[in-house]
Amino acid sequence: MNLLKVCFTSLVLALMLGQASAKELDRIAIVVDSGVVLESEVQALMSQVKTNLEQEGRALPSDEALRVQVTERLITEALQLQLAERMGFVISDAQLDHAIRGIAGENNVTLEQLRNQIERSGDSWRSYRESIRKQIITSEVQRVSVQRRIYMSPQEVSMLVELIKEQGGDQTEYNMGHILARIQTPDGSLDVEASQAQAEQIIAELNRGGNFRDLSISASSASNALEGGDMGWLTLSGMPTLFASAVESNPTKGAIIGPLRSGIGFHILTVHDVRGQTQAQIEEVRSRHILMRPSVILSEAKVQEQLETMRQQILDGTATFAELAEEHSADPGSARNGGDLGFAESSLYVPAFKHMVDTLEIGTISEPFRTEHGWHIVEVLERRTQDVTEKRLEERARQILFSRKYQEELDIWLQELRDSAYIEFKE
Repeated sequence: MNLLKVCFTSLVLALMLGQASAKELDRIAIVVDSGVVLESEVQALMSQVKTNLEQEGRALPSDEALRVQVTERLITEALQLQLAERMGFVISDAQLDHAIRGIAGENNVTLEQLRNQIERSGDSWRSYRESIRKQIITSEVQRVSVQRRIYMSPQEVSMLVELIKEQGGDQTEYNMGHILARIQTPDGSLDVEASQAQAEQIIAELNRGGNFRDLSISASSASNALEGGDMGWLTLSGMPTLFASAVESNPTKGAIIGPLRSGIGFHILTVHDVRGQTQAQIEEVRSRHILMRPSVILSEAKVQEQLETMRQQILDGTATFAELAEEHSADPGSARNGGDLGFAESSLYVPAFKHMVDTLEIGTISEPFRTEHGWHIVEVLERRTQDVTEKRLEERARQILFSRKYQEELDIWLQELRDSAYIEFKE
């Protein structure tokens, strides 16, 4: 009995110590308004960033610098997810599945192949799915919150249209990097002197041969810091106005530009690379389709079988494509036009449909194929190459303006969200 009592006591102590260890691992690292960020989340993201940097052959920042960047990323994410909850945003498993199928399609792999790739990288499929869910939610919150802050005057659009015309077919693109130096005072406002001093210190380090991407990861306060400050390829008209005028004055590859003062801090830019971009003519395709959707009473196999029958009827001449589309297609917009989708750029279609209309010969009716919308048969009727019209120039100008203003407003909105939040770092 005494031995049993000792064993039982030891087991209880072991369980208590195990629970204490688990609690220590998952202790609260940061209180973020009504939520928390756990220490395990901080460590997981730090580990992920380190792995990514090692795979890219990049220098690792100190754990202290990396922790600052990681905690800021997690704080920003937590605030956006809390806002999404208050706004009632929910991403169902069905919506998530649809999005992940799209990711697989864009990468030309099956869903199973994508899952295998994720699991081989050391991540779990469940955590990958949840990370995609969070990305969708935060993107939607950003879109709703920032879009209403954007105003484009007719004069701005007209001026940009004229600029595009002046530039003609050739435009120069710049692969840009960005670092934001922002140090706050205790009350949360910008400490101008300290921020400027930090910016000048970063520029001095860059001039001594420091790696721009590494310094962005360790020192930048921008939302893309953990991505090395990469902004991608941009034309001057696609950059924030503050950046465009500075880059235009010094467009040399490898140039270090700044510091540039804005309302949120001091910006440092670099031109990683420069390339010429030729404006190609736009190819449009006119196609028609019949869409059928599976249901409780109509299985996937049955839908496919019916479409195969319709295709054969059209080939045999016993029915026309237009007649069958009007009678059976589940796409009401095109059904009343005999399935005709009119002329459109194929890039507007979902990947599977785009691939089909891009590869079909004119006058050929496809075998039944599946997209996220259902099962289709499609016929390409015509192809044409269009010059960029005045209307398209205006659309392009609006897209460029929106993209530029969106990024500017997004940075400001994220900073406002962060500044207005209650944040408490736990020891």
